[in-house]
Amino acid sequence: MRKSILSIAVIFFVLSLILVSCKKQDKMEAKVAQDASEIAFDSTLVETFFSKYPKLIDYKSDVEKLYRKHQYHYVWYDKNGINEFGNLLYNKINNIEDEGIQAVVPYKKELDQVYDGFDDDKKPNIETELLNSSLYFFYADKVFHGLDAKKAAEIGWYLPHKKQSYVNYLDSLLVQSSLIHKDKKGVLAQYFLLKDALKKYREIEKSEKWETIVMDSTVKSIKPGDSSRTISQIRQRLYILGDISSDSKNGIYDKALVDGILKYKKRNAFNLESTILPKHIASLNVPIAKRIKTIIVNMERCRWISADINKAKELIVVNVPSYQLTFFRDGNPIFRSKVVVGKAMNKTVIFSAPMRYIVFSPYWNVPTSIINKEIKPEMAKNKNYLEEHNMEWNNGIVRQKPGLKNSLGLVKFLFPNSSSIYLHDTPAKGLFSQEKRAFSHGCIRVAKPIELANLILKEDKNWTPEKINTAMNSGKETWYTLKNKIPVYIGYFTAWVNPEGNIQFYDDIYDRDERLASMLLEK
Repeated sequence: MRKSILSIAVIFFVLSLILVSCKKQDKMEAKVAQDASEIAFDSTLVETFFSKYPKLIDYKSDVEKLYRKHQYHYVWYDKNGINEFGNLLYNKINNIEDEGIQAVVPYKKELDQVYDGFDDDKKPNIETELLNSSLYFFYADKVFHGLDAKKAAEIGWYLPHKKQSYVNYLDSLLVQSSLIHKDKKGVLAQYFLLKDALKKYREIEKSEKWETIVMDSTVKSIKPGDSSRTISQIRQRLYILGDISSDSKNGIYDKALVDGILKYKKRNAFNLESTILPKHIASLNVPIAKRIKTIIVNMERCRWISADINKAKELIVVNVPSYQLTFFRDGNPIFRSKVVVGKAMNKTVIFSAPMRYIVFSPYWNVPTSIINKEIKPEMAKNKNYLEEHNMEWNNGIVRQKPGLKNSLGLVKFLFPNSSSIYLHDTPAKGLFSQEKRAFSHGCIRVAKPIELANLILKEDKNWTPEKINTAMNSGKETWYTLKNKIPVYIGYFTAWVNPEGNIQFYDDIYDRDERLASMLLEK
């Protein structure tokens, strides 16, 4: 009996020791998990990591900056294991193609093993920690930053690039992961709108319904009321694109199709006429893969835009391929005007600068290149050429006097820059009726200069519409310094989603899309 009691006592004693030991172990593990972000690791492990993962070496400098800032503490773990943003980042990397990125994710297999098999293991792991950090900078480089400014300049883009510390940005994301979408407002929202369009066009590509529309070679145009098999094909295409709500398969060019054609033409910078011409069929037949590529390269351009663009109370944007100027106030487009831009041999430069002056009844100081190439040969043929064109010599250069025939029209808008690019009126109003308006020597001609001048000076008590009109027609050059400098952005976007949510495509007039696409593949 005594042996039995003793045995029971021993068993209880052993069990109590085990229980106490387990509780201590649980407490230690809980403390480790809870204090993971306060645990420092050996800084030499960073070097060891990149020796094992050499494909991520480009991000070593950023990783070292991150951990120096955090004194080599873990940043991707909390008491529950890998933190919320770590899981969000993994999801983003898994779907990086949705961002228009054509890149192989380095060590994707190793990353999958971490997240697919992580489950209840909450202990911090140094390789997982550094892999997360490295792939965060990989993602930031591809999706947030894009090509660097030097690469962009190779294809004529001189707008200021987005400047941001992705080390500091990570700190914000770790606290509030939803900030990854912080640029969904304002002009930068365009990136997300293009992302939605990319998804739609990829779905169209997968459907394999993009068949070539065939137009009878003997038919020069299709007008309302006409009937043919081609019309049924056009109807199907517009239904796929969303320009009409249903496909009746009707072979007659009816009212529903007219509305769809006009919507399509508006999205693709054609004149709004109901007649369908071969050039419209050619546009409808652009391969879906090419449209997808166009969307991707324009998402890349969006990555380069400085966030400062959203801070401006007033902003003037000229998109060269769309031949359009837009005036924004408080982030909202309040005015649009057609423009004429530089022809292929005299490309309008892509840059930004603050507008500082308006010049009424301006002289046109003819550039030396135009004097030598155009005016002097004409003077050799006609000794009265200068007088007939209201021109004169002035301090060794030719200038055109103010007036209705002045090539700058009645007003010009100056934002000083090294390329001598500015906005101005023009006497050649007929050019604005053209679909393709690349005719200038580089400067930008505005179809509605009076309206633009009135908008710019609306809050200036020195000016009224009557005074502006008088100054424009005075025949005497008058300079006025703006009280509030207005940022002018001249951009180059061949795809853009309008306020109604419809994607618009424009001709790549300076042949820059293909070069950019190849650079993205090289990156």
